[in-house]
Amino acid sequence: MDDLNRRRFLTIIPAAALIPSTLEPGRLSEVPAGFPSQDAEVVREMVGASHANLARVKELVSARPALARAAWDWGYGDWETALGAASHVGSKEIASVLLAAGAHPTIFSAAMLGQLEIVKAFIAASPGIQGTRGPHGITLMDHARAGDASEVVRYLAAVGGAEPRYPNAPLLDGDPAALFATSRFGTGPVDLFIVSTNARGMLVMKREGEPERTLFHHGRRTFNPAGAEEVRIRFEPDSGRAATVVVADGPLQVRAVR
Repeated sequence: MDDLNRRRFLTIIPAAALIPSTLEPGRLSEVPAGFPSQDAEVVREMVGASHANLARVKELVSARPALARAAWDWGYGDWETALGAASHVGSKEIASVLLAAGAHPTIFSAAMLGQLEIVKAFIAASPGIQGTRGPHGITLMDHARAGDASEVVRYLAAVGGAEPRYPNAPLLDGDPAALFATSRFGTGPVDLFIVSTNARGMLVMKREGEPERTLFHHGRRTFNPAGAEEVRIRFEPDSGRAATVVVADGPLQVRAVR
């Protein structure tokens, strides 16, 4: 998010879902398939709502306080908690509701909330931790800026290393247009990777029906998606119109063909 645009990440938030009401004895057919784990779509909504929807966050947490600790993987291991969502957009009200309900505080929430001594203690205990990225690859410094935490911003600037940047190698002639494609990696209706650019002209890729991920170029048509520094997305061949997209995520490799 500009790296990435933090606020526009809100466009991925799904439509509101209803929390199922308490079941009556004997109505076992209504028990969610993943019970006793909480319903995945409610978890996803909780994290999504925590970016901006204070009223819905209060409603969800009131019904199920444990949702204050909800976490969702937006793709490639880009895990985000409800508190992480509130923290990177600078929503102090939502963060306060979540913390009061039992959310686990982090160095990112502390930076956004201007809790300078807590940030200092984290860094003293784990030197270099200020370089760890938050959800979607957003830096600790950006969390502090989102909360207008000027003392934390000044401290992090003095310490250094709190705003690492993704690679931004020049693209080849003809790119990114030569990379645009809809490529298939399976037989299902959503087994598709779609490559395009977003409104800011940045290269993005998404699986059909899922949020798009901004791609950052390491060179030779190899990229990492935002929030997933270890993942590599490679376009083949090395020049001309791309025919294949290969996603390497640890031992998993997915090959999609135009």
